[in-house]
Amino acid sequence: MQVRTIIPIFLLVLLLIFDGCGKKEESREGSLITKRIQYDVDIKSPDPDLDWWVQNIEGEKRETFIRGLLEKAYSGKYRMYNYFNNPLTAGQAKKIGVRRDSVKLQRSDPPYEEYDTLVVKTLEPHEITRIRFLEEWYFDAGSGEITKKILGVAPMIRSYDDFGEFRGFELLFWMYYDPDYPLK
Repeated sequence: MQVRTIIPIFLLVLLLIFDGCGKKEESREGSLITKRIQYDVDIKSPDPDLDWWVQNIEGEKRETFIRGLLEKAYSGKYRMYNYFNNPLTAGQAKKIGVRRDSVKLQRSDPPYEEYDTLVVKTLEPHEITRIRFLEEWYFDAGSGEITKKILGVAPMIRSYDDFGEFRGFELLFWMYYDPDYPLK
């Protein structure tokens, strides 16, 4: 190749590089508002007096959604993490929400001996009533549209103390869709 051909190509490449350096971070969805925002969404309304669609997904659709989410989590296809962003295997994720209790029972026939039995309760999809989202948000000033990219989701259940008092919501695990998460 001659020098006369190389110089214009070199100048064009430099122009493209410098043109991209000064621009704000944007995507096809618009200007980046935030790289991460986290919030909880109730998917089963805690208030029966609200309209059915307020803080709620219809029962059958909610159950299908949660079953699908759990199947993906347990399949090992997605990277799973606990609340502190420590990695979980699919096997460890399956054990989350499983409760084991030792219960003392009494036989119904004489001599009415007491015996211990183990009761195992597994996580049921209807117990998941809230989802925590981690997202990236964009704003298109031209159209006024806000678009979101979901980086990760975390199913949550209601948590109770030994006396049946509501303590708050317990995050079961994080499932990240974006390869950059969790951030170090």
